[in-house]
Amino acid sequence: MNSALRVAVDIGGTFTDAVIFDPESGTVREAKSSTTPHEFSEGVFDALDVSGIDLTAIEQLIHGTTVVINAITQRSGVKTALITTPGFRDALHIGRGNRPDMYNLRFHKPEPLVPRRLRFEASERMLVDGTEQIPLDCDRLREIARLCAEDGVEAIAICFLHAYAWPAHERAARAFLSELLPEISITCSSDICREWREYERTSTAVLNAYVQPILERYLANLDATLDRQSVSDRRFVMLSNGGSATFDFAREQPIQLVESGPAGGIAGAIAIGDEIGETHLITLDVGGTTAKCSVIVDGDAAISQDYRLEWTPWSPGYPLRIPVVDIVEIGAGGGSIVWFDEGGALRIGPKSAGADPGPACYGRGGAEPTITDAMVLAGVLDPAAFLGGRLTIDPELSARAFQPIADRLELSMTETVSGVLRLFGELTVEALKLVSVRRGYDPRDFTLIAYGGGGPIHAGLLANELGVKRLVIPCFPGSFSAWGMLTTRPRLDSSRTLVSSLAETPHEKRDEVFTSMRQEAESTLASHGFQAGAIEHQCAIDCRYHGQEHTVRVPVDAESASEESFANRFHQLHAQHYTFRLDQTPIELVNFRLTSTVPVDRVRQGTARPPHATEPAPSSRTVAFAHGGPQSTAIYQRTELGAGFSAHGPAIIEESSSTSVVQSDQHFTIDRFGNIVIDRIQSSGKERPEIGHA
Repeated sequence: MNSALRVAVDIGGTFTDAVIFDPESGTVREAKSSTTPHEFSEGVFDALDVSGIDLTAIEQLIHGTTVVINAITQRSGVKTALITTPGFRDALHIGRGNRPDMYNLRFHKPEPLVPRRLRFEASERMLVDGTEQIPLDCDRLREIARLCAEDGVEAIAICFLHAYAWPAHERAARAFLSELLPEISITCSSDICREWREYERTSTAVLNAYVQPILERYLANLDATLDRQSVSDRRFVMLSNGGSATFDFAREQPIQLVESGPAGGIAGAIAIGDEIGETHLITLDVGGTTAKCSVIVDGDAAISQDYRLEWTPWSPGYPLRIPVVDIVEIGAGGGSIVWFDEGGALRIGPKSAGADPGPACYGRGGAEPTITDAMVLAGVLDPAAFLGGRLTIDPELSARAFQPIADRLELSMTETVSGVLRLFGELTVEALKLVSVRRGYDPRDFTLIAYGGGGPIHAGLLANELGVKRLVIPCFPGSFSAWGMLTTRPRLDSSRTLVSSLAETPHEKRDEVFTSMRQEAESTLASHGFQAGAIEHQCAIDCRYHGQEHTVRVPVDAESASEESFANRFHQLHAQHYTFRLDQTPIELVNFRLTSTVPVDRVRQGTARPPHATEPAPSSRTVAFAHGGPQSTAIYQRTELGAGFSAHGPAIIEESSSTSVVQSDQHFTIDRFGNIVIDRIQSSGKERPEIGHA
């Protein structure tokens, strides 16, 4: 019996995935079950049950969950109060004036998650230099506590002015309130974000408080069940920054899990790129409800500190000042519903059929047409082999759902389905351009890694449209985000706002700031069971030209110790991001950043794939591609393809959790790790197609 399994479980919008790694044999296997929105932990154990493993053999568990993001988007968090410095009670409501839809006279700001009657002003004031102008008044806090208790408040966020630099008042207020209200969760903004920007910091603290009791209850229930099953207490969660952390850390800062699942896929893509020698990657993750894209440059994922929940071109959403893997997300996935808007234009998403009832073909009561139904009607998906045959799907139900679409367009069913797939491709390729072309990167220098249940289906068409040099479909694409979680390290990101000119902040002074930050990070990680001696640190500083608002992040290392070398690096990065440099303009330092990680043995793809011994005999069926119409297409089973096998498209490669589509102008090869590597067949000497054109 195995005794040291490493397991990752990822809750998605439609399915819950489990990936099991056996270090002794080096083998990896996957399991999948339907997500259970009524109680997510049920889906976790359903997936583990499908895997057939002995739960007592689990040596380490890492978990990616949608509990936090769902609580926010569904407004199912708890009643939350906010305590601020006098005069800042309404900062949460005022927000910023630079709304995205600035000419919309009917614009309405998103409603704050804390109503005005639950926003209180404490009596206190710290100045920017740390001077205590108004001492913290405990009598006022006692009155606030009484009002919160009477109103049934379950969580409190505290955000005082300048607490990012001087957090003493926030921490004293929490200690006092915790004695009066021991059952209420209390969040200090300085624990989550040590950066300026009053509105963003307040929003971050409120969102953390809003979901904290929800995640606490979820993890308590999950912990109790794992304890009953005698599962190892080495339990981790996937963070939005691409690292992992203990369950205890997640209880303190649940907002760090807002993009928990998608970050696992980015981590996995970095690991794949390291193994195949590709450091410039674009990722495409198409799931049941969304398509997500990200870019990896020189082996590192882009991290954003300005994440906005529910941002759209018409709404500013809710800002978060936490490190999140920079992901562009659109509401277009396998479960996305196809519909007509009021003007008669055909639309896809963002509304999704989700896991329950799911696409029409599932036969669970869904009646609206979805992308999955289109794939069934196009012949891309085999009804008898969907999810390895564990889920029976009915093409007749898909046809019934799509018939009104075809009738309104006055097209045949085949023409309708091909048109829908082309429209889906256009939506997704625009998202891919947002993370590449529009950020100054040439996608022809990148390798596209596609995963998720739908990523490998659409990626071949998108690779041609975008002009990437190569497309890679990793092993277990349908559970790839879970696999990626097994490659992560425990990670802690810290930041400090310290606005100063570069000329007045020599290397020694900068190092003093980072030394203090390292000590604090090591203390935090030690409190969660990690040894300080094993921790690795990476430093960076957000910089700008004097008079600017936006910043550029500059890595800090031995090569940038001097003022001249640091300035040169900033000028180069600024020119890359914004196409210009101002060499004679003074440089300002704004935010000091520290990334602390704990090295662990990384799970790799496993032993080299054995070469194919016999030529596989593919079956065939007619498939209606988005371009080119119906074609007779070779159908391969991925488990039968060994290393070195190569064939031309059109082709479909089936496996239990996903389906890969190879276009007619492409060929594919199985590399030594088992990845499907797809290249375009070049014609007439045109080696690099124009960006955005097939």
